[in-house]
This record gives sequence, C-alpha cells and structure tokens, in this order.
Amino acid sequence: MERLPVSPALHHALLDAAQEFRKAPTASEDRLWQALRRKQLDGRKFRRQQPIGRFITDFFCAEERLIVEVDGSVHALQRAADAERQRMLEAAGYRVIRVSAEDVETNLVIALARIQAAWTEPLAFPSEFTC
Repeated sequence: MERLPVSPALHHALLDAAQEFRKAPTASEDRLWQALRRKQLDGRKFRRQQPIGRFITDFFCAEERLIVEVDGSVHALQRAADAERQRMLEAAGYRVIRVSAEDVETNLVIALARIQAAWTEPLAFPSEFTC
C-alpha cells in the first residue's frame, strides 16, 4: 500500500479548492450528496470534495476507505488521466467506484446500490478502469 504525501502548501491549496467545489456542485453531485449526507446510506458517513493525496475526490467514506466519483460528460475526454488517478488511489488502499452522472440524475436507486455493493467487494490491486 502506497502513501500519497503532499507538501503542506499543496495540502492547504487543495483544502481551499475543495471548499470552493463544495460551494458550486454539479447537479448530479448535489443530488447524490442529498442521498449520502447525514449517514443516510446504511449509517456510513460520507464527506464531499475530500482531498486525498494530491487529488480532490467527489465523495469519501473513511470507514470503508471508499471513494465515489461521479462521472459526467467531461470524463469521456480524460479517461487516461482518470484511470491513472484511480490506479494511484487504489494502490494506496482505497476503493474507487465510478457512477455516471446520468445514473445519479435519472436512476439514483441504481447509483446508491452500486455504492452499497462496494462495501462487500474485496479490494483489488490494480483495477481495470471502467465506466
């Protein structure tokens, strides 16, 4: 399991950026947050726009070491970068699941079921990037 260290200056900058992201979520991030906040999903606590290493994750459940990324249309243009980011996070011992913005917006139940299923899936190193 790798560590994802960052300098204090970068950590501070990431905290500031995460705070700004929380002020202006996408529609799908906001919808998913309404379903995850206040331990509504199986009593698990999630944080949104959580810095981990040099990355800012959409949602993070520390208890499960689970990162949930909401992939909108922009992610089709950055698949290689997303795959590398996911590889690094998984190598550091995190589970990463990706849900599409479309699923969150049109079928939230399916998106939530995928998240719930992640707590029982064993960690895999490295994973295949799918979405």
